[in-house]
Formats: sequence, structure tokens, C-alpha cells
Amino acid sequence: MSIAASTGTPSATRIYARIAGTGSYLPEKILTNAELSTIVDTSDEWIASRTGIRQRHVAAEGETTGDLAYHASVRALEAAGVDAAEIDLIVLGTTTPDLIFPSTACLLQHRLGANGCAAFDVNAACSGFVFALAVADKFIASGAAKTVLVVGAETLTRMVDWTERTTCVLFGDGAGAVVLKADTETGILSTHLHADGGKKELLWNPVGVSVGFKENAPNAGVRINMAGSDVFKYAVKALDSVVEETLEANGLDRHDIDWLIPHQANLRIIEATAKRLDMPMERVVVTVDRHGNTSSGSVPLALDEAVRSGRVQRGQLVLLEAFGGGFTWGSALLRY
Repeated sequence: MSIAASTGTPSATRIYARIAGTGSYLPEKILTNAELSTIVDTSDEWIASRTGIRQRHVAAEGETTGDLAYHASVRALEAAGVDAAEIDLIVLGTTTPDLIFPSTACLLQHRLGANGCAAFDVNAACSGFVFALAVADKFIASGAAKTVLVVGAETLTRMVDWTERTTCVLFGDGAGAVVLKADTETGILSTHLHADGGKKELLWNPVGVSVGFKENAPNAGVRINMAGSDVFKYAVKALDSVVEETLEANGLDRHDIDWLIPHQANLRIIEATAKRLDMPMERVVVTVDRHGNTSSGSVPLALDEAVRSGRVQRGQLVLLEAFGGGFTWGSALLRY
């Protein structure tokens, strides 16, 4: 009998995708609730009491999703100590790309000087960054990539109807990015992704390429349509479910989580998720009051703020989660 047969074949060492650096970027212009009340019939009290939002950032004329993504990416690369030439893959979550094609990821790749690596966009609405992170994690875990740039970037104010107070008060522009490196010690433990296209018309934009841009069509115009109360109910239920799924998959108790970094859509949804985890709000990263809903940009923006402020420390368990149009929802559990 050979030695290999008698001792067994050594199991392969698991490769994790570790966050090596984070970065974010917000447009210079800030639009407060008070300023918004001069545009549409609303007030600071009305917005804040329903959403927790006090202000949002708005991209300048000519400032694109790609511009925001670039600045966030540069900061993430600097924090990671990684040169653009080392990037094997770029995955960019967005629902507001610069162009129909090429992808914003390709435009970002060239601007960074990372030409040659794979680069593509992921559109999962507000879950875009979590979906992009899950894709990148699988590339690293499989050995197909060692260094990946993952970005969430949006200019949602470009599709806001500023006369519709139930939606225009919610959204802002911004971008966040992380650099993932292959690691044998720590990193992303699991990701969990879901979608339900049957709920399309509860949160959607009714125009597109193959369905057309007809101005006289029902709900015509590049605008966000949302059934707010229905979205709220589905979001809370879906996030409860994916949190439970994440904990069960990792054999963890809810009290094992050090930080919750949720999608920043609505403070009430965030508080409901924290309550489900029996987690005090002091351990929940909240930026919705200052950023509004930046869709796929919100989770990486909040993560970068938490890291740079010193709240999130190496070795801590961090739960990321998001819910968006589609419906899409998902989570990522990582040991930072």
C-alpha cells in the first residue's frame, strides 16, 4: 500500500477573499431636507420621521457614476497598498451606468490603468454591491483571481422625479469600493443571494432599451416607481430570512455578530433588522441620515466610514445585507 493511500490525500486549504482596503466618494453638493422643501411639498420633519434622512449628496452636472467609482476605487487601492496593475478582476454594482455599453467597469478599468483584466457590471439595484461582492468572492475562492476590485456606485438622482415627494426625498449619489485579496486566514465566510422578479412593479423603472423610451407610454420617463409600504413589508421579511440563513450556514448565534452594516434605504428597516438580531443600534453602522439611499453605493460607503473611523476592527465579524428592486436581496458575512 502506498503512503498516499494509507494516510489519505491532504485536504486543500480554503482560500478566503479578505478585504485589504476600503474607499468611498460622495459628490460635493449636499441637498438638505430644508432645501428640498423649496422644490417639492415636503418638510424636514416629514422626511426625517418616515425615513431618517436629513440630507443627500447630488452629483454635479457632467459628473458620472464612473467618476464616483473612480475616486472611491483610488482610495480603496491606496488603503490596500495595491497598484492597479495587480488587479485581476473588476466587478462593479450599479443600476445607473454611464453608458449602455461598454460597462462602467470597463471604463473604470481603463481610467485606473488596469487594462487587460476582466471587468463587468452587475445590476441588482440596491443589492448590487452585495451581489458583486459575492461574485468576486467566488472568483477568489476558486483560485481564478487573487486581487479583485469590487465597487458599488450610483447616480440615482439622475432618474428622480423631483415633483414626486414620496420618492425624490429618498435617493442620493455616491460610491464605495473594496479591494479583495486571496488569504488563507480570514475573509468572507459566506454570501447568500436571492431574487423574486414577480414583485417587479413594486419597485422599478419602467423604461429601457428593448421596451423603449416612449414618452407617451404609461409611467413614461426615466423615473423610479415605488409602492413604499409594500416594499417596506417585503424588505423586512426578506432581510429577516437572509440573516437567519446566514447565521445558520455558519453555525453562529445572532449575538456573535460584532457589526451590522445594512443597505441604507430607510432607518425603520435598519432598526427592524437590528431588533431581529437583538443588536443595539450602537453596533449598527448608519449613514442614511447623511447619504440618503445611494442604492448599490450604500453598503460600501457605510463600510468605509466604519473602517476609517476605527469602529470596525480586524478580526471582528461583520454582516452586510441589502434589499433592492427586482426584488433582490442578499447578505455577506465576513471576518474583517
